[in-house]
Amino acid sequence: MNELTKAEEEIMQQLWELERAYVKEIIERLPEPKPAYTTVSTIVRILETKGFIDHKAFGKTHQYFPKVSKEDYRKFVTEKLMNGYFGNSVGEMVSFFVKEQQIDLGEADEILKMIEQFKNKN
Repeated sequence: MNELTKAEEEIMQQLWELERAYVKEIIERLPEPKPAYTTVSTIVRILETKGFIDHKAFGKTHQYFPKVSKEDYRKFVTEKLMNGYFGNSVGEMVSFFVKEQQIDLGEADEILKMIEQFKNKN
């Protein structure tokens, strides 16, 4: 799997939410200023070439749908982040976010509860 560009990820976010969509429907959901139809169409074709989406043809128009789930892509990106910046250590990653104040005490407590639940299952 390859990492998506910002523009590709923006299109994928819409397709993951819509599940199936025509280019016009994707554009309607994008923030202002809206990109040109040809721009979005080109990005969609790139995503199809990369294997992230597929289409069903209805005459001359195409309805697109994701082939890669949001969960699978999230896992890929998270693993890449952990391997590339945190030595494959969840502890290092959480420590970084705590130090940068990206995680408050309530969220830290939730993380600890999840860890305890996981430990109790195994």
